[in-house]
Amino acid sequence: MWATAVGVARVRALETERENALFHDPLAQAFATAGGRGPSSPAPAGDEAARRRRMGVAFSIVIRTKFLDDLLQEASASGVRQVVLLGAGMDSRAFRIDWPEGTRLFEVDTAAPLEFKESVLRQERAVARCERITVTVDLREDWPTALAAAGHDAAAPTVWIAEGLLIYLLQDAVELLLARIGARSAAGSRMGLTLGPRGVIERFGADAVPGSAASLWVSEMPDDPVTWLAGHGWEAVSHTLRECAAAYGRPISTPPRREERPGGLISAVRR
Repeated sequence: MWATAVGVARVRALETERENALFHDPLAQAFATAGGRGPSSPAPAGDEAARRRRMGVAFSIVIRTKFLDDLLQEASASGVRQVVLLGAGMDSRAFRIDWPEGTRLFEVDTAAPLEFKESVLRQERAVARCERITVTVDLREDWPTALAAAGHDAAAPTVWIAEGLLIYLLQDAVELLLARIGARSAAGSRMGLTLGPRGVIERFGADAVPGSAASLWVSEMPDDPVTWLAGHGWEAVSHTLRECAAAYGRPISTPPRREERPGGLISAVRR
């Protein structure tokens, strides 16, 4: 599944080239090039519906990247100095964000993506702008113990990011992940989540290519994510893609196909 992260890097590389880019990810093209074409092939010629769906996915990646960048910078401004990226993939925020002194960023993922990533980082001679610590562990295993062993301090606030992750986890696994995050979150911790919108599996799953990202999606957003997260001890706010896109100067021109609330971009604070 980690090859999907290469596809995300390709989207970020294309956004970086735009004149009015919402963010700049100078390592994204290197990850995309080293990873080849990535997990999905182009839509068949004439398949307009498939093309539009893929454009929609790429657009959502751009918007969520900007949303989480802003969340991380706000958390840093509030004094949080620990960052945990769950399922880090080709995330290059350790290298492209100006972190305050004393920031420690933990990248949690399995061996294959982390090894691939390190090879590209060496090739690019990339230098992190904070203390970057990789934690090689499967999120289905006892990752909190591995994170603690790597130096994470559960008594200090942390900002947690689960970007494009929960949609690949069955509901029981999602609940366990949230419980484990909560157990290592001091008061004042922050969290940024992206949730699969209601109906996305139905819309994309029917003609998903085996092995593609969409073919692996299994989890959608709960009906009321704010209440759901309150049950895990988080004070959350949900945002729709449409709301955030408009705020970033990239309004969605097409009318909503259905009611778009609640939103799948989540910011939360531990009280």
